[in-house]
Amino acid sequence: MDQTLPETPVTEALAEALALFALPLNDLLYRAHTVHRQNFDANRIQASTLLNIKTGGCSEDCSYCAQSVFYNTGLANEALMSVDEVRIAARAAKEAGADRFCMGAAWRSPSDRQIGRIGEMIAAVKAEGLEACATLGMLTNSQAQKLKDAGCDYYNHNLDTSKAFYGEIISTRTYQDRLDTLARVRDSGMKVCSGGILGMGESRADRAGLLTTLAGLDPQPESVPINMLVPIDGTPLAGTPLMDPIELVRTVAVARILIPAAYVRLSAGRESLDEAAQALCFFAGANSVFLGERLLTTSNRAVDTDTQMFERLGLHTG
Repeated sequence: MDQTLPETPVTEALAEALALFALPLNDLLYRAHTVHRQNFDANRIQASTLLNIKTGGCSEDCSYCAQSVFYNTGLANEALMSVDEVRIAARAAKEAGADRFCMGAAWRSPSDRQIGRIGEMIAAVKAEGLEACATLGMLTNSQAQKLKDAGCDYYNHNLDTSKAFYGEIISTRTYQDRLDTLARVRDSGMKVCSGGILGMGESRADRAGLLTTLAGLDPQPESVPINMLVPIDGTPLAGTPLMDPIELVRTVAVARILIPAAYVRLSAGRESLDEAAQALCFFAGANSVFLGERLLTTSNRAVDTDTQMFERLGLHTG
């Protein structure tokens, strides 16, 4: 399957997405929430947990990432976790209310031997009664199939931003490399999890471009994580101002309209949002979060804090 997108339809789709972004906020929220209710229980939040199973030493130069070998962020390299460590973490995630367990490793692409180890971890996660998700970098066709055969439900591989802005952020992997990996994941039978990062200096047109590219995949992704940049000392994006929360809300709403059946996940950067901003995001169509105090190398809201917020908002997980 070739996920390369022709230019003219993308241009037309981009204009439509920008028109959505430009709507008065109340009108945009009304449209997005209507679509959301047509596809989901508007008061249910899907809960995932993300575990960094191998830290640091990545040969990519992603400008936002603490795990790149190109930047001195003070992060120590750590070897791949054991299956028992993953099993214990998965059990704790389920007890905290998660129903999906995501495993991330700082690789450009894994070796076949490493895929075998990950397969054992996936089996351990599935044995705990959780959906399994992995994000390990680029995959070959055979590696994607091995993950599927091991029981992996979702594979995450973010596009990060628009094709036009991508070169400002990453030089060691092309946009087409990312699309090719998504095609291999889809061909294997795994569900696709793909989104991006907001607040890296991109324009609204870039945010619209990211969403139209995701919406143009056939089939569309089942899960769309929307991250806000967490500026990390030592990376090129250190000191970048936090983005406007209302622009985040608009992006969530447009994602919901363009990709109506996907779980739209508030991911990295949620710790910087107050509960009013998060409530707007949930109304706009976000219906998934990461539970737990750590997301790969950045902090996240405490589980008890999220539980209390969900209770106040009348939202439920599970």
